[in-house]
Amino acid sequence: MKNDDPGRFYLYTHSPIFGSAALLWSMFRGKPEIFRVLLSGQDVTAEEYVSEFFHDCSPGTCCMIDSIAGDIETFLNGEDISFSLSSVRMDLCSEFQKKVLVTEHSIPRGHVSTYQRIAEHLGCPDSSRAVGNALSRNPFPIIIPCHRTIRSDGTPGGYQDGTYMKRRLLSMEGILFDERNRVRTIL
Repeated sequence: MKNDDPGRFYLYTHSPIFGSAALLWSMFRGKPEIFRVLLSGQDVTAEEYVSEFFHDCSPGTCCMIDSIAGDIETFLNGEDISFSLSSVRMDLCSEFQKKVLVTEHSIPRGHVSTYQRIAEHLGCPDSSRAVGNALSRNPFPIIIPCHRTIRSDGTPGGYQDGTYMKRRLLSMEGILFDERNRVRTIL
């Protein structure tokens, strides 16, 4: 593949625990940048998402995309990986969503925050629902670990690939739940 090819591409990666993931990317500002990460859910695979909603994308890769795919696979297999935001198309997000996603990106592995805490951090204490909506539309799950934000009552809250996936990701990172499905300690 030529690096000046203006097309849109996908690359799959796989985890035996979480299934397949797809990185959707294109050349932007002279370098490859990811515009979407798709995870397999309980009822639909990343391949099915790509086939149905991104049929204009072709298989393709380059060294940088290969490296990020490998890091996502390593992360989904339980390793501690930190991702850079330099390879994702944040310009496709609203200004508010960018602020939410950058804040979310700073939450370390094994820790959680709440929608309310993020809203307060952003200076918008009455916008916890807007924070939740911004995270529900996170185009870069795993790279921006939106699974690390929960409800103020300690329950996981929603996740674009289902609460089952969110709980599995949190558990993989060492977050413990009580018998009522609440995070034991909110850090």
